[in-house]
Amino acid sequence: MFKKYLPYFVLLAAGFLLWFIKKHQASSYPKQQNTNVPLPIIIPSEKGEAAFNRNVHTIIYSKHARCRMACRNIDESEVKEILAAGQLNTSKIQEDERGKTYPLEGETHDKQHVRIVFAPKGNDTVEVVTCIDLDTEWPCDCK
Repeated sequence: MFKKYLPYFVLLAAGFLLWFIKKHQASSYPKQQNTNVPLPIIIPSEKGEAAFNRNVHTIIYSKHARCRMACRNIDESEVKEILAAGQLNTSKIQEDERGKTYPLEGETHDKQHVRIVFAPKGNDTVEVVTCIDLDTEWPCDCK
């Protein structure tokens, strides 16, 4: 009876050995360190096309956003940080005749908890609509 099942045991052992070797095989590629920064993502729209791409080449700032950034001590490097690693607040997404806006929230390198609202303008351009410090109420004369 053992001779009858021997080929199956050999095949099973060979399969297990192959799996074990592949799982524990050293890679020739250097290991990447986990930077805890999410990769740029594309947030799809309801129609399935790309609606908001975080991996953009051009960031433009509205006059209102520039004013709010000045009032709240938020610079362009912090805007880029939030664009790359901020969490999308889906409850604050808005849409009107001008298009959708995507609010991303997070903590900047100087420990400000901010919400920055972005509006896509083509495939590789995004506009900063406004910047909000969620912890501090800054005096501001922006209109």
